Amino acid sequence: MTNIHRRLVGVGVGPGDPELVTVKAVRLLAAADAILVPATERSEGTAGRAEQVVLAACPDAAARVVRVPFSMGDRSGVTDRRREAWEASAAAAVAAFAAGADLVAFATVGDPSVYSTFSYLASEVTAALPDVAIEVVPGITAMQALAAASRTPLVEGTEVLALVPVTAGLDVLDAVVAVADTVVAYKAGRRLPEVLERLEASGRLAGTVVGTDVGLPGESIVAGRDAARTGAPYFSTVLSAPARATTGGRL
Repeated sequence: MTNIHRRLVGVGVGPGDPELVTVKAVRLLAAADAILVPATERSEGTAGRAEQVVLAACPDAAARVVRVPFSMGDRSGVTDRRREAWEASAAAAVAAFAAGADLVAFATVGDPSVYSTFSYLASEVTAALPDVAIEVVPGITAMQALAAASRTPLVEGTEVLALVPVTAGLDVLDAVVAVADTVVAYKAGRRLPEVLERLEASGRLAGTVVGTDVGLPGESIVAGRDAARTGAPYFSTVLSAPARATTGGRL
């Protein structure tokens, strides 16, 4: 008989501060039979950021955490390592269901619908187990956390917000800068100096902040003009907002 109650849930655990995990996320993590968390090269056998947040928010979850491999070395395209990571994650979920799990959670930093691997995992699991229901619990994104921490409104009135991954190319960034009021750039990494040069050339540097590890003990939030020109961690966030000379000027 088909079990129609089995669920795979992508749970957004926010940018890193356990206090930014939603009540719904905590409830589902507490109820999950297995909690999949990404294990990358950077974590080197220790708890990665998503796992750290899960354990801080749900201290009794340690025995239910399952680490699945993810490679951060592949920047674009469906590489062999990336495909193998999706398959390994799906296999871990399928194994959990085969062992009797009714609820399997995949904890992802930020939001499961924003540059997350959860959609790929869900597709693999659906192909293997069509009866498993897929659900998503949204999480706070890095751009929201940086906007709050730097006291920078993301958008006001009729302003347009755009989110662009630097991995899409600097020409894409240029195109976005030309049409959006507020621009957020993810995955700048070693290309941060070039990103800052483009923003400076467009007259945007004065309204730019760069955030790394926002909400964590090692948090760094610096003005664009003061940001290091030698690169930054891959998950740094660049927020470039327009000059706002008057209150409510864009209403």
